[in-house]
Amino acid sequence: MSQLIDVLLLFALPASGKSEVRKYLGQLPADKCRDDFMMGPTVQLDDYPYVHIMRTISQELRKIGADGIFFDDDSLPMKEGKDWGTLIHLVNEDFDDLMAKKHLDIADPAQWILDRFDAARAKVGAPEAFKNMDADTKAKLLKAAPFVEEAKELLRDKNATIQDTEGKTIVIEAARGGKDGASMPLAAPYGYQYSIGQLSDAILSRAGICYIWVTPEESRRKNTERAKPTKAASTFLSLNHGVPMAVMMNEYGCDDMAYLLETSGKEDCVKIEAHGKTYFLPVARFDNREDKTTFVRADKSEWKAEDVDALHKGLSDAFQRLAKARG
Repeated sequence: MSQLIDVLLLFALPASGKSEVRKYLGQLPADKCRDDFMMGPTVQLDDYPYVHIMRTISQELRKIGADGIFFDDDSLPMKEGKDWGTLIHLVNEDFDDLMAKKHLDIADPAQWILDRFDAARAKVGAPEAFKNMDADTKAKLLKAAPFVEEAKELLRDKNATIQDTEGKTIVIEAARGGKDGASMPLAAPYGYQYSIGQLSDAILSRAGICYIWVTPEESRRKNTERAKPTKAASTFLSLNHGVPMAVMMNEYGCDDMAYLLETSGKEDCVKIEAHGKTYFLPVARFDNREDKTTFVRADKSEWKAEDVDALHKGLSDAFQRLAKARG
């Protein structure tokens, strides 16, 4: 097995510190990442841009009196639970394109993203919403400036990610959960067990997990705090996006990572059945229940040495457990 982690699945409830950990790891010297965390320089994949464009599509459809497809309102959860799997299949495509170093030259990015959503939905048994949409509604959607511009930006960002991955660690970020008070195991299509099982064999056969552990209550508190506007919040990929409270309670009110760790039968691993195989994915669980990451949101010049030391040690301890589980 390679010393470096090829693929790292970065999981946590919203506002738990995933983006801050990514930012922290991204600014470390390569030798420090390699020696302390078994990671090469990172290449980042994330399903959040797809959630954002789903909301934009829904907004534009509602403006013309059409069904929102993905969301009935900006404050509500997804209409179709299987779209948690849709998002994973979009990430699978991004991973495959990264591995193939495939830059895309797309004449109509808006149509391209609608086609991708339909294809990914078909893989999880959800309706192909745009293939059979009436022509007038679809034409209006494809001319809606907010959606068109966001589709172009998503394509640009996707192409910008394509690079040589030799000696690097691909980090895939996502958050999953279930309704507040739900019993375990979480029923599909909710929770990590379902979504991890939708990942491709190309990912699962190489992946380890870094799970940032906070309580749902702390996740909600930090989610509310980070949604407050700041000068740094200039794009939808900033560290300042907030999740609506109805979504926090119904889709992130709990998660199943602790359950998966406790029932896998193998220490510091989760067991996933997919593609006719059984995968034991090693897990580094970073305890952030006492906040070690929020300081990273500030400019690096403002970081305090004691905060950096606490974060680095906490991550290093977690990754040492991952190393043992990989072995």
